[in-house]
Amino acid sequence: MKRVKSSIEVIHLGLLEYSRTMEIQRNMVSERIAGKTRDCLLLVEHPSVVTIGRMGSENDLKEPIEGLHRNNISVFRSDRGGKATFHGPGQFVAYPIIMLAKKDLHWYVHTLLGSVADVIKEYGLDPEIKKGSPGIWIKGKKIASIGIATKKWVAYHGVALNVNTDLEGFKRIVPCGVPSQKITSMQNELGAPQDLSRVAQRFVHHFKQNFGFDEACAQRHPHWLTTFAFHQTRFDKMNTFLESMHLDTVCKSAHCPNIGECYGRGVATFMIMGSRCTRNCRFCAVEKGKPPPLDLLEPERIARAVKKLNLHYAVITSVTRDDIGDGGAAHFADTVRCIRKLCPGTLVEILVPDFQGNATALEAVCFAKPDMFNHNIETIPHLYPLVRPGADYYRSLNVLKSASQQKLPVKSGLMLGLGELKEEVESTLEDLRKVGCEYLTVGQYLSPSKNHLPVARYIPPSEFEQWRAMATKMGFKQVASGPRVRSSYRADEYFRSSGQISR
Repeated sequence: MKRVKSSIEVIHLGLLEYSRTMEIQRNMVSERIAGKTRDCLLLVEHPSVVTIGRMGSENDLKEPIEGLHRNNISVFRSDRGGKATFHGPGQFVAYPIIMLAKKDLHWYVHTLLGSVADVIKEYGLDPEIKKGSPGIWIKGKKIASIGIATKKWVAYHGVALNVNTDLEGFKRIVPCGVPSQKITSMQNELGAPQDLSRVAQRFVHHFKQNFGFDEACAQRHPHWLTTFAFHQTRFDKMNTFLESMHLDTVCKSAHCPNIGECYGRGVATFMIMGSRCTRNCRFCAVEKGKPPPLDLLEPERIARAVKKLNLHYAVITSVTRDDIGDGGAAHFADTVRCIRKLCPGTLVEILVPDFQGNATALEAVCFAKPDMFNHNIETIPHLYPLVRPGADYYRSLNVLKSASQQKLPVKSGLMLGLGELKEEVESTLEDLRKVGCEYLTVGQYLSPSKNHLPVARYIPPSEFEQWRAMATKMGFKQVASGPRVRSSYRADEYFRSSGQISR
């Protein structure tokens, strides 16, 4: 039975620990049950891990857990069906989080396995699905396994297909409770490694076809996110000026929806150290890749631009430069000093990366004494692997704590609409207060393109007002909370005019 045509979001998680993936699944299941998100399909590879399902036990392991750990294989007890199985790099894993249109688990398992079998057939192999033995076999050797669970008829967990997997891990367990079971992979059967991305692409095609899904349609923004008209002449003048100064802005590089308004007001958030970032955050539109060498004259050009624009409040941010020893901390400090020298009456806010937690780098930036130290926490802890795979929640908290201990005004920002729960947001705000953060921005996440994370939910203005009231009650001195709020959006108004920041 196929469902009425509907859309599904496909999310590529890359290489991600099994435990982290389970956290993401649990959150998405809760959101799907509540009707806050559409069906989605998570695609992932796992570092080496043995998972034991509801029907399994340690008797399904051929060696003690300590021995597996010594061989860098973790062990995880799962709430899926089945016994023990192995996941590792080179294995294609798919976790559908879908509301079952037909409340029939046998149909669901058969259709899901059929989608994998359709992929295998494309490679000239002859897959076999055995009645009463979940999985797929090639000439008596198992090539794919399945283990599912449901909650209120929302399915999760899924299927794993051995593509280029190192099969040694399976020798350390009793695969699916069958001691004599032989395991194979597409690489073994075809005599050469296969393109894992192509396998994933073909699976998505067959999965959508077999379950009756359309391509995910672009979700229309609600009316409260409508972008207001801006003064085109002023916008063009600002854009031309910045280009003439050879300066980048996060407004342009990050596809900020407020760029027309801000450029029209004659303000911008300067982005130093190039326009290419060394990290691959899945929410950000800034170009990824190898950055150019630092432009040592850039701090002076920034200062001259601040002076020519007559800015009373300048905001400086950057790409993340993990390729530099100090992460660009000295460049930040030089920029602050140049602005102070040329524009002594201008307040300076810096929005910094985490400098990989380098204490010396943080000290150098704090020593420049910016008028506002900003580092965005961005999202809740358990979404970090999905949203910010190169970052660490607690490292970011420590960055904010270090600045607070240097007696600097500290600010951070949070995006909503990525699948977070209310209690998780509350906990994150409490964490920010504990480390000394006193200024806060809360805004709506908007997906820059179909290649970025989709929006899980659009938060109405009334909820943003509730978050503003709650954060204020928690002790934040100033809170900017709204659908169109961004970390540096109208920063001069929100924070300078409060009278709480002065020099």
